[in-house]
Amino acid sequence: MRRKLIAAIGVAAVLTGVAACGGSDNKSDSGKSSSAGPADFKGKTLNVWLMSGSNPPGWTKDITAAFEKQYPGAKLKITVQQWDGIQQKLTTALSESTPPDVIEVGNTQTPYYAATGGLKDLTSVKADIGGNDWAPSLNGSAVYNGKQFAAPWYFASRVVVYNKKIWTAAGITTPPKTQDELFSDLDKIKAKGTKDAFYLPGQDWYGFDGFLLDAGADLVKKDGDKYTGNLDTPQAASAISLYKKLNGYGTAPKDKDEATPQQSDVFAKGDVGAFLGLGWEAAGAITKNPALKDQVGFFAFPGKTAAKTASVFVGGSNLAITQGSKNPELAQDFLKMAMSDQFEGELAKEGGVVPNKASLDSNLSGNEFGTVSAAAAANGGTTPLIPAWGSVENVPNPITTLFMTGVLQGQSPSAAAKKADAEIDKRLSQQ
Repeated sequence: MRRKLIAAIGVAAVLTGVAACGGSDNKSDSGKSSSAGPADFKGKTLNVWLMSGSNPPGWTKDITAAFEKQYPGAKLKITVQQWDGIQQKLTTALSESTPPDVIEVGNTQTPYYAATGGLKDLTSVKADIGGNDWAPSLNGSAVYNGKQFAAPWYFASRVVVYNKKIWTAAGITTPPKTQDELFSDLDKIKAKGTKDAFYLPGQDWYGFDGFLLDAGADLVKKDGDKYTGNLDTPQAASAISLYKKLNGYGTAPKDKDEATPQQSDVFAKGDVGAFLGLGWEAAGAITKNPALKDQVGFFAFPGKTAAKTASVFVGGSNLAITQGSKNPELAQDFLKMAMSDQFEGELAKEGGVVPNKASLDSNLSGNEFGTVSAAAAANGGTTPLIPAWGSVENVPNPITTLFMTGVLQGQSPSAAAKKADAEIDKRLSQQ
């Protein structure tokens, strides 16, 4: 199952996004004009769930002020959720009588929640919130069975975050262009006494998915009218071999993910050469240890040759209105506001994420992570965009617990893959 998103074209050509949006046109959730005006929403509270790292403080302050100015007397309540365990929490919330009105959903999870009936069908209002300008390759994860269930919000890819001071002390003056050069550099850093030349925990699932993509490994295959796991392949074995080699350049646990402990906290200590991460993790490390401010650098994970960087998992988030929202009109106008040039541009500039419109890429100027991440995304992909995939990633994710940790702890790639594939098959068959 092909998972490539952007192939041989540049990010700017693909990331054509949302048309500029203004304030409310006072339309109902059916897309037709409503007689209600801003004053009619006085006393209402729009509950929005966003994920940790997605809403930088300046953006949050400004969109809250803009929303509450548009709707005098109404309130915008943004609640930040943690990624760890969010699938179970969302599943529970969506089944209740008063779910949040708007939720941020990872691009890999949107089809799952659309299929289970938790998201409002936005097909009739797609044009109103700017959807006619969304590129199909970008919008694919927000569509299920030909209907629009969310709006693509932002995108990012993991890059190598490194400590310039440590690399310079090892005699390295430029980032590596190939994987062989990377390992040579890490050997030099290790020889200088750095225990964590490269910090890579054993269950960094999305980091590993980039290695799978680069190796040409497909996570699932079509078997008649169903999908089955596909990890027991030479391509997946090659990807886990690379992962195991990198894990060996540090002290990161083999049975924990990048949030246990938080990579930003580990990097903040100042004795880690590099890790695979996102911009907010680098920012978090600097906040905790301001002395790192001028020492943090970024480069795309190198490919086998210098011709192009390695493939990466292109993570991203969609915004959706819950089926049970009590404030669908307010929710729709919040989506319009969040997707507008003003707030997409501000999100890109402050958060360093790739915006949903090519003309807004200029907001990444001066943001080293954003620039590197956008370039890396040109050779990116995602997990299978099938509803059943949400069940696969539910805790405990068999790819991390059975395959990745299994191999890191001494199992053969084939033996570990067979165990993981069996669990993947079980979960896929439940849909």
